[in-house]
Amino acid sequence: MAVHTVTDAAESFTCNAYLVDGEVTTLVDAGAYPGVVDAIRDHVDGVERVVLTHQHGDHVAELDSVLDAFDADLYAYGDHPRRAQRIEDGDSVQIGDEEFEVVYTPGHADDHVSLVSESALFSGDVVVHDDGAFDDGSFGRTDMAGQSRDRLVESIRHLLDRMPHSVEQMYSGHGGVFEGDVREVVERALERAERREPKYPDE
Repeated sequence: MAVHTVTDAAESFTCNAYLVDGEVTTLVDAGAYPGVVDAIRDHVDGVERVVLTHQHGDHVAELDSVLDAFDADLYAYGDHPRRAQRIEDGDSVQIGDEEFEVVYTPGHADDHVSLVSESALFSGDVVVHDDGAFDDGSFGRTDMAGQSRDRLVESIRHLLDRMPHSVEQMYSGHGGVFEGDVREVVERALERAERREPKYPDE
């Protein structure tokens, strides 16, 4: 599976937006990088669909630009005026050349989903490998309005139940791409989230 992080050149805050080339060329999250359309065109001529993990601003600020540039279909769990396809827990969505199961994972956001195949996980912000709080297993913040640590913990447990042991690539909304034993990283994130301690000292 050929995956390109098309927000690498961003100098302002954005999520990681992942371009997955293949039979169904797909962008997972659109990000907030104004140059994302040009970055996509460096790799492909067109994008068939955009799949959102959730609709926080750093994940959707450039969504309209991407949809307009490529006439792509929008797949999302939450309502959106440009949504072409609602995705629900348990649905199957083709991304590139692989089939991914949609796993509803709220807590960081009410509309948050993760996407898991036999080999890869697009985890959005529910779990990340590294960020400013932890390395080798961290989790999305839950200290803002509408967020819940308890729901996030349950979501990570649910994700572990649904994730095959064969998954060896994790593409998260922030931090670096991880290759290796993804289950170990997610388990560490769960252990840290279960402590119910503030993720950042100033929370």
